[in-house]
Amino acid sequence: MQGTHSKTRVVKATAADLLEMSDFIKPFVRSGDLLPRTFDELEDLLETSYIARLDGRIVGCAALEIYSKKLCEIRSLAVDPRARGLGIGKQLVAACVELARREGIYEIMAISVAEEFFKSCGFDFTLPSLKKAFFLQTRESM
Repeated sequence: MQGTHSKTRVVKATAADLLEMSDFIKPFVRSGDLLPRTFDELEDLLETSYIARLDGRIVGCAALEIYSKKLCEIRSLAVDPRARGLGIGKQLVAACVELARREGIYEIMAISVAEEFFKSCGFDFTLPSLKKAFFLQTRESM
């Protein structure tokens, strides 16, 4: 798929995309790259979800979970391995960032193993005011 000249389109997800989105993320959940999402969770995030289509099929997705006017999180960001290198991930992140800006949300968080990717999108470990996120796991790994 890399090197193809087909145009990738990032669009807001609709209810008609839910089943395909659910199927699309399953391999990423199996590999441990994404946390499991129930169909209901995907439906709850539909208003803030985006998909990327290439040649009519989903090759990427992301959602913005809004916690408050202060904080939101980019969730379930995934790109088909065969479509990587086409800028799809950056387009999905940009769509989420733009939504957060339109909503007036102050901070966007991303929890990921893809450190270099998120840094290339302008994210960093600390905010300009030197705030850091701290985590405490309350259950065993899935």
